[in-house]
Amino acid sequence: MSRVPSLSYERIIAALQRLGFSQIRQRGSHIRLQKQLSDRQLRITVPAHRPVKRSTLSRILKQAEVSLDDFLAPL
Repeated sequence: MSRVPSLSYERIIAALQRLGFSQIRQRGSHIRLQKQLSDRQLRITVPAHRPVKRSTLSRILKQAEVSLDDFLAPL
């Protein structure tokens, strides 16, 4: 497993959208994404920062239930 990179929010959102998330709204500097699973919805918030801190990206991936390797593949 590789180290979590520091990326801009545009690249993070693009990668999450390729993994099935869709942007539902933006309020200020926070962008809300959601993904419908068979039994529930996953909702995550991505801050519009350049770059997004590694620790923040790590928490986003954990909430999105996406492994780092799966996330880095579409990049």
